[in-house]
Amino acid sequence: MARTARSVHARKKRRKVLEQAKGYRGTKHTSYKRAKEQVWKSGVYAYEGRKQRKRDFRALWIQRINAGAREYDISYSKLIHGLRLAEIDLDRKILADLAVTEPEIFGAIVAQAKNALDGKAVERRVKVERSTEPEQPQAHSKPTAEPETSAETTEVEATDAAERRAEELDVDISEVEGSGAEGRVLVEDVEEEAEEEGKVHATDAAERKAKELGVDLSTVEGTGQGGRITVGDVEKAAKRDE
Repeated sequence: MARTARSVHARKKRRKVLEQAKGYRGTKHTSYKRAKEQVWKSGVYAYEGRKQRKRDFRALWIQRINAGAREYDISYSKLIHGLRLAEIDLDRKILADLAVTEPEIFGAIVAQAKNALDGKAVERRVKVERSTEPEQPQAHSKPTAEPETSAETTEVEATDAAERRAEELDVDISEVEGSGAEGRVLVEDVEEEAEEEGKVHATDAAERKAKELGVDLSTVEGTGQGGRITVGDVEKAAKRDE
């Protein structure tokens, strides 16, 4: 019987195993026999680790749900039983996340579970009223004829990067019209406002390069996105001035 030539596939199989064993100590990453054994054992360990991690996360979710349920005078087991009676299909991961991040929604879910336990009607759509921060009681003082500030001050919604950029470009962020979500001011909005006011529109790296080379950015023409001055523009201007 003719021998089957499979050298290409054999080498491919060995390379794959040695690639998986890269980083192992000793001959476990160079010897194919030992590398194959170690890769197989590592797969067994990884399988056990994934199972253990699932157990750990399940225990963590149960603890968070239990802590949130105790605030509404109900135990974890009764809450889960009430959710089954109410036919609310939420797994423990979602319930734990709601208990930590959305206590109002979690409280509404607990209320429906209690209704199901008491034999009351379960509402499928629940209006959640989010709690606002309580107003701090003002100290007793004599009423003044005129308030200190007659006009209402509105706080401008802006990203941290936009605020930093506004400070760098000396732009009043309260006069910038935001184009982000819910009118939030973005970095691009600040740079457009600075460009309209005739202020220099350059990257941070370009500004540092201009200081090193002693180049006046007001005389540099930007070729970057939106006419922004780049490092290359500063270097060209420095060579031109020489």
